[in-house]
Amino acid sequence: MCGIVGYVGLKEAQPILVDGLKRLEYRGYDSSGLAVISSQKNSIFIRKSPGKIKSLEKLLKDKPLIGHIGIGHTRWATHGSPTQINAHPHADCKNEIAVVHNGIIENFEALKSQLMKEGHRFLSQTDTEVIVHLIEKFYKDVSLEEAVCKALKLLVGSFAIGVIASKEPNKLIGARLGSPLIAGIGKGENFLASDVPAILDFTKEVIFLDENEVVVLDKDNFKISDLEGKTIFKKITHINWDIAQAEKCGFDHFMLKEIEEQPKILEGLINARINQESGKIFFEEQNVAEDKLKGIKEIFIVACGTAYHAGMVAKYALESLCGIPTQIDVSSEFRYRDLLIGPEALVIAISQSGETADTLAGVREAKKRGASVISVCNVLGSTLTRESDGVIYTYAGPEIGVASTKAYTAQLAALLLFTFYLADIRGVLPTAKINKFLDELRKIPKHQIEILKLQKKIASLAGKHSHLGSFLYLGRNINYPSALEGALKLKEISYIPAEGYAAGEMKHGPIALIDEYRAVVCIAPSSKVYEKMVSNIQEIRSRKGKIIAIVSEGDKEVKELTREVIYIPKTEELLSPLLVALPLQLLAYYIAVKRGCDVDQPRNLAKSVTVE
Repeated sequence: MCGIVGYVGLKEAQPILVDGLKRLEYRGYDSSGLAVISSQKNSIFIRKSPGKIKSLEKLLKDKPLIGHIGIGHTRWATHGSPTQINAHPHADCKNEIAVVHNGIIENFEALKSQLMKEGHRFLSQTDTEVIVHLIEKFYKDVSLEEAVCKALKLLVGSFAIGVIASKEPNKLIGARLGSPLIAGIGKGENFLASDVPAILDFTKEVIFLDENEVVVLDKDNFKISDLEGKTIFKKITHINWDIAQAEKCGFDHFMLKEIEEQPKILEGLINARINQESGKIFFEEQNVAEDKLKGIKEIFIVACGTAYHAGMVAKYALESLCGIPTQIDVSSEFRYRDLLIGPEALVIAISQSGETADTLAGVREAKKRGASVISVCNVLGSTLTRESDGVIYTYAGPEIGVASTKAYTAQLAALLLFTFYLADIRGVLPTAKINKFLDELRKIPKHQIEILKLQKKIASLAGKHSHLGSFLYLGRNINYPSALEGALKLKEISYIPAEGYAAGEMKHGPIALIDEYRAVVCIAPSSKVYEKMVSNIQEIRSRKGKIIAIVSEGDKEVKELTREVIYIPKTEELLSPLLVALPLQLLAYYIAVKRGCDVDQPRNLAKSVTVE
């Protein structure tokens, strides 16, 4: 959940570390800090501050850090409140070693108790501080690298760490288990980071570290080994996207920029997945053999948050078009239930980051039972993609806003394409029908552009309803997940209580909540359940609920029931969630802006949930 960055080279470390932390702030923003080894005094100096990185910048302006090697951290608090003393980096008793950490050390209390008995002084409430004191304990007659390995062997939990020591002032060490960490390889300089955007201004050559791997960097060299010291040879991956994709480019917020990027991303994804000559769908890194897929008896989808809602849409599509029984679980439940799963099952794991802790744990449980695993992911080289049998990349580019937008619609498109592909190879859907779906899918980016032109109207609707104390979102069939996703977006960024419900369930409880103080967003595009949705709208109207309806162009019936209507282009019912998502995202965005909320960095949240 936290962000780590490290630098060793010929340049001043401070500005590079701060720039990297800014690009990682989506991972946590409760507090932040830097540790730099002084070029003049060969000592470690630390600056840290509660609050967002701008607070740290003010501190550094008055008390800058001078040196060519350092580590930085932006925190999402787990153990200990977000205070200056709990902020990272943490130092040992002699201030000769500094550590930054992302993850959770589950046995820290026992380790801390033992270390205190041995005379170590602890200052913070964090689990992280045991790491630096363990390294201090072993860092006597061995190298820093050996001391780090000895310390890590005692840890239970998850970690990605960066370590520096004043006795070895040209060495930067990183290691990981269960939390992401990459090494960036430059010329006369090398880097550590939790994610690619942190270092993309300086290098596009990266190494993705695997579990229990340790990297030792100086300005000219790198070495990777396991915890036993055995050298590991890793390939360097070239990152082919540009840093501009991770910048605001004149938009007020990353979220708005990312909403507007969706048509272009979707068009690119479609073009990348459909062969222009044959018209066939292909996935170059989907390594589960066709014969295996033809024999699949059931599908399990595992995901969290927004990705879970994309998976729910896929469940409807897979059962409808492929005729395969499909279950979906939130990953945190899937990993702990008694799984009745075997070699004839396919698991589809969905994660934007590819580092979601619960999803990774679920995948590992499924693989133990012989299931095939295909991941739908946005991040090249992430842990999930490396541990899956096959991968479907979503090509959405970096998503910085904490509330997912473009990654969600990219997941939807990828999952729908996979559904069409599976229906084709299993022979359960005529080629003409698949081609009709693909023709309609190619039109979706243009339809999305038309929806984006409605921003002024949606902003006006947001202004009229932003004062309300709660919202209810209703949808049916394949747009029931859209209702859940719309409610989640509003909750995440505006802090207004919101519930998503299957509209047919309204009479079984939620109807008691409807009055003039609650807005009800009704998702009612053209579909086989359209008339059912109209009945729901009539029931809400008779109870004086404030209705915002999302309907297909040309709809006249709903217009008679409410003045607040958002029209979207007509499309195949199966594809409608790709259009419905945009007005729901924009409505949440403009309500949050009207309420003065921090849209990109909502309170208590982090982009990538890498701890349980």
